[in-house]
Amino acid sequence: MSESLLSADVANPARVPLPLIATSAGVAVKQTAKDFRSGEEVRWCPGCGDYAILAAVQGFLPELGLRRENIVFVSGIGCSSRFPYYMNTYGMHSIHGRAPAIATGLSVSRPDLSVWVVTGDGDALSIGGNHLIHALRRNVNLKILLFNNRIYGLTKGQYSPTSEPGKITKSTPMGSLDTPFNPVSLAVGAGAGFVARTVDSDRKHLTSVLRAAAEYEGTALVEIYQNCNIFNDGAFEVLKNPATRDDHLLRLEQGQPLRYGADGERTVVRDAAGSLRPVDPAAAEHDVLADEVVHDAHADDPAIAFALSRLPENGGPTPIGVFRSVSRPSYDRQVAEQLQRAADASGPGDLDALLTGRDHWTVA
Repeated sequence: MSESLLSADVANPARVPLPLIATSAGVAVKQTAKDFRSGEEVRWCPGCGDYAILAAVQGFLPELGLRRENIVFVSGIGCSSRFPYYMNTYGMHSIHGRAPAIATGLSVSRPDLSVWVVTGDGDALSIGGNHLIHALRRNVNLKILLFNNRIYGLTKGQYSPTSEPGKITKSTPMGSLDTPFNPVSLAVGAGAGFVARTVDSDRKHLTSVLRAAAEYEGTALVEIYQNCNIFNDGAFEVLKNPATRDDHLLRLEQGQPLRYGADGERTVVRDAAGSLRPVDPAAAEHDVLADEVVHDAHADDPAIAFALSRLPENGGPTPIGVFRSVSRPSYDRQVAEQLQRAADASGPGDLDALLTGRDHWTVA
């Protein structure tokens, strides 16, 4: 990593506007997806969903209007974590599960950077679960892309924290006994301010979710259903196949009822227990439209977002889109403000005195 990325060259510790790309004359210039391709050979299995995600991200980044030197991708370990090699930006292929921790330090210390984390369901939710939930609760200014293929691909097909019960793999030859994580439920429960889900093969939807995540100040978690065609092919086929997707996929739209089906003929209502369940108004015994739920990603109460994340477990469709987008103070901004208050109150600090402290012992 070069000195320019690590140097603390930002005079104002508060989060500053990210520098726009510019010519020598100071006029902004237009970038394209090609500018963000590193030229390295992309070495995923042919047909892997990661290719579609990579193309979507490279195609989207020019919209940010940022210098490539001010964009950083940090990854952990796994197939998805090769991502930084293929981006013509700064990047770090870090250690298993620790990408959120490393990215936190970078984001807090360098407010002039746009910091992205690329991780997988095994990397983020197994060994990295603790780091993930603390980044979410702190609301560090990170954009976390969680590729979920419900399998360990890099290590050749063991079950992962999101594999369904009964999943037969090399490590569970009689079927998995584990209850899987629902990444969206986990994020909402950890207090995340922005949580979304999308699908690798839907370029338009994926790009719209990336755009919303980039605009959010704080931790934005985006779960991306990603097909592993070698070890878990077709895991999301029911959501992708034109013959079945309308009956199983719910596209979230702000301010709109939770309608799905080929003609939007089905809807989602809230029952007496507060859970969400699907209904067919035409087949219902009473007028259920009075109980129809209108999507509000900006609601302060996370209860509805959580209930929405559990909809498939209640026999309903799988929602994709932005579940929650609620304004919260970002951790980075609060740290900078606290440091500024400390500097204003006492002037330059004494690092040696801070490290030594008053309580110490001499051991004979």
